[in-house]
Amino acid sequence: MNALTIGTRKSELARWQAEWVKERLHESFPHKDIELALMDTEGDRDLERPLPLVDGKGVFTAEIECGLQDGSIDIAVHSLKDLPTVLPEGFEIGAYCTRQDPRDVFLGKGGLSLSKLPRGSRIGTSSLRRAAQVHRYRPDIECVNIRGNLATRWRKLNEQDDLAGIILAAAGVIRLGWEERITEYLPYDIMMPAAGQGVIAVEYASHRDDVASIVRAVNDDDSERAARAERMFLKELEGGCQVPIGALATCEGGEITLTGMVCSLDGLTMVRVKQTGTVPEHVGYDAAQVALERGAESILQAEVSDAVR
Repeated sequence: MNALTIGTRKSELARWQAEWVKERLHESFPHKDIELALMDTEGDRDLERPLPLVDGKGVFTAEIECGLQDGSIDIAVHSLKDLPTVLPEGFEIGAYCTRQDPRDVFLGKGGLSLSKLPRGSRIGTSSLRRAAQVHRYRPDIECVNIRGNLATRWRKLNEQDDLAGIILAAAGVIRLGWEERITEYLPYDIMMPAAGQGVIAVEYASHRDDVASIVRAVNDDDSERAARAERMFLKELEGGCQVPIGALATCEGGEITLTGMVCSLDGLTMVRVKQTGTVPEHVGYDAAQVALERGAESILQAEVSDAVR
């Protein structure tokens, strides 16, 4: 095939990620004609409801996968954390690109860090994972829902006088060249990242063997192994309910070390585990079982009960 079409969301960050993949593919296939197709998703259109109420399986990916299915695009580029842990039948992740900084960062007004905010300050985040960990670290801080792409959230922060800051993924902030806006890199003992955070994923239709062989050119082995372990940890713990779960795996030689976290929404109860091994899925699965044995099951059941009520 001489031409390749990449499907992506329309946000500045999504386009940056797709352009990055396009450039890497051009390095390996300089004679191939590669173009982008910008697409809308449900998650981008519905910005009024809090993300936990919108976030079904594939809310940021379903429309793009329709393009893969009908052949209007050949591959799709996503932030890996937007992809459900179980993809719809007929789709595969063909590449896990080199991971950017997986930490979360705080962008505070007046140069203030999260740790230095006055009591009673209000910060913006649409993530239950981030809000729960903020509640645990600074129970005096109020988290309010703020949605949209990175540029929209930055604009809302500056327009709303009552907001003291926002929490974002370091990877997106760095990719957009916004490092000077970061007032604090949040350490993992305070803010465990989402599974797959910082990794760009390339998705394709399973029957496209011609595409599979091309996208492997942008795969990073360590990023893949770490992400697969994290996603297995998340898969084993998520039950369709909205529960704050974080995971981060690192690779050294042939060994994978995963740290995982499950937290109650109020931040009062947290289970943290660490697991090592050599097979990504085994590491993630074993870490999830240890978490369940140490009390994560009670957290999951409590949050499901609250959701039902």
